[in-house]
Amino acid sequence: MDLFDKCVRFTDAKEVMAAGLYPYFTQIDSAQDPEVIIKGKKMIMIGSNDYLGLTTHPKLKEAAIKAVKKYGTGCTGSRFLNGTFKIHIEVEEKLAEFEQKEAALLFTTGVLTNLGTIAGLVGRDDVVITDKLDHASIIDGCRLSFGETRRFRHNNIDDLKRVLHSIDKNKGKLIVVDGIFSMEGDIARLPEIVELSRKYNARLMVDDAHSIGVLGKGGRGTAEYFNIQNEVDIVMGTCSKSLASIGGFITADADVIHYLKHNSRALIFSASPPPSAVASISAAIDIIREEPERREKLWENTRKMKKELTELGFDTGVSETPIIPIIVGDDLRAFQMRRLLFDEGVFTNPVVSPATPKGRALIRTSYMATHTEEQLDRVLEAFENVGKKLGVISGRVVPKGRKVPIRYRWLRKGIKMRKKIKQKVITLMDRVYRYYH
Repeated sequence: MDLFDKCVRFTDAKEVMAAGLYPYFTQIDSAQDPEVIIKGKKMIMIGSNDYLGLTTHPKLKEAAIKAVKKYGTGCTGSRFLNGTFKIHIEVEEKLAEFEQKEAALLFTTGVLTNLGTIAGLVGRDDVVITDKLDHASIIDGCRLSFGETRRFRHNNIDDLKRVLHSIDKNKGKLIVVDGIFSMEGDIARLPEIVELSRKYNARLMVDDAHSIGVLGKGGRGTAEYFNIQNEVDIVMGTCSKSLASIGGFITADADVIHYLKHNSRALIFSASPPPSAVASISAAIDIIREEPERREKLWENTRKMKKELTELGFDTGVSETPIIPIIVGDDLRAFQMRRLLFDEGVFTNPVVSPATPKGRALIRTSYMATHTEEQLDRVLEAFENVGKKLGVISGRVVPKGRKVPIRYRWLRKGIKMRKKIKQKVITLMDRVYRYYH
């Protein structure tokens, strides 16, 4: 058997492409602003994680350029060997101070941060406990560790207590939860999780990828939001969202950081983050401190969109953050809705099972401090039009008897064809997220 036979047989994505519903790897020809250019057309971007709108901030661009001039374009080695520059040390010190922890450790990506931290800490006699809706990188970190993995129902404190109670008290325990859950947009019940972690002698790690810059009075994340910063053992963050760069980090006690420097394979065997990216992280932290009005504007936009999408009749789930899902239920309908919104000039991301529970497919929307009132109103108009067209909300945009525009005729394909496309969507997503649940 030829190893590449599976590649030839993999036609699911091509068939979804042929149906005009493929939403991935879309080429963007401009910066990640509230409006982007795709194939010469302006699109309102509500699929970005640039919550504070810093990717084009002059201070970040200037910092990146200066770093390239001083250090060059790359480090050509790992942090462990020749890839630690003065700028890496300075940013780690700034991150530790920002998060009010003893020390910090900078990784090349957020995924590598979770892989390296969890697999580096959890050994054969240890147990890692995760929320069922934790990010895929947390799941993969557990899989790479030599420890046992136990999971509890999403944000269910009673189930977490049940799991903790069932674990041998002599085993080391690490609870890992998202601060903000990246699909549903809800916040971990951190005070209650902290209480249980102390009761059962477990350490607690919070993935604040979507919380840094967003939650808390100073934008420090979920623990600050609940005023329990001293109660969380490890805070993990990414640098590719509010920090508008690339990379990931953890902050913790100095002993933990020292241990991981010498035991995290994802750190030791990965090339170091480039100087331009590191300089941008540093500048972004400064702006989070100096421009709190950005966070205030982000929350103003969030409140507006949550309120008005709900009033239009959309199911926005349990969201309480700038991540606002539009729950449409059926996987194929999510792909169709994304396509129609795209045609209306709005960029969104469809999320289907198994990345979400079956029957809870959604359109993931996320908002930025730099979105204008006019842009948000245009988004709402597009959602109302498309929602009615697909029957997600009541009413219809195309009056009965009027001809449907050519580009939407795939909506009326025969039942047999729709079932075929739907099955291809399901098969494709099962392949992408095969280990998610």
